Amino acid sequence: MAMNINRYVTRVLCFMAFFFPIHAIAIPSVSVSIKPLHSLVSAVMDGIGKPLLIVNGGSSEHGYQMRPTDAQKLSNANLVFWIGPQLETFLAKTLDNLSTNAEVVALTDAPGVHFLDIRLEENFEGHHHGHIGHEDSADLHFWLDPENAKAMVHFIAEKLALKDPKHAVLYRRNAQVYERHLDNLIKEVTQKLLPFREKPFIVFHDAYQYFENRFGVKAVGSITVNPEQMPGVKRINKIHEKVKKLDSVCVFSEPQFSARLVESVIEGTYAKSGILDPLGVNIKEGAEQYIMLIRNIAASFELCLSR
Repeated sequence: MAMNINRYVTRVLCFMAFFFPIHAIAIPSVSVSIKPLHSLVSAVMDGIGKPLLIVNGGSSEHGYQMRPTDAQKLSNANLVFWIGPQLETFLAKTLDNLSTNAEVVALTDAPGVHFLDIRLEENFEGHHHGHIGHEDSADLHFWLDPENAKAMVHFIAEKLALKDPKHAVLYRRNAQVYERHLDNLIKEVTQKLLPFREKPFIVFHDAYQYFENRFGVKAVGSITVNPEQMPGVKRINKIHEKVKKLDSVCVFSEPQFSARLVESVIEGTYAKSGILDPLGVNIKEGAEQYIMLIRNIAASFELCLSR
């Protein structure tokens, strides 16, 4: 009888080992807040697992409303990557209330990430370079500099390696490969935007200074100071006057927000309109999303500034 029981247990264990291999069980369940970060994590996890994305579709990271399905993704996670509570306010309370043992990783903590101060909206001048000790004064759209993306990819690989030591070599190898892709991307976009370094433009909200700083283009104003609050008539009139003075300037909207504000700002002027998207909401999620995002922003600048 004992031998029969032992044989039965052995068969069950063999069955489980065949259909549920150890490496599959060991792979961490990972959730990521926004598409560009999800892309970086996807690149590091390539060939091992697939992270889940929280903010999907055409939503902005500013003022996103959590859904039950989003909460479910978080509750099942072993590891959560996000920017941090200063930018993704919609996630802060949810993460605080998580009853699981998920490790929450803010990518503001990634060594080597280069921060810039929030720009004064009056003139967009005098921003300071270097790491900022107080995140409240930092512009947190730092993923739009591919050099910062390289630092994040390295950090993500190390976090995953600690969580899943069996695949540590592969995580690190994937990170190294992707960092080389990012180096090539920087060279490509720098060359593409060289002719447009002296051409001014106005953005919907000030999300692009990391991109500007890396590639040498420069915004001269933004329509709204806070994307969670629509600008009033006084603000619109002020930007409208600025556009008139600049003559044939480009004014960029964003797909997450109504284009009517841009239409109001450029009405009766020689200004041109374009679209910039700091998240790449219309780009398919995955490892290539981040590279396509940076290329698309560069292409939008080229299209509008060359007219």
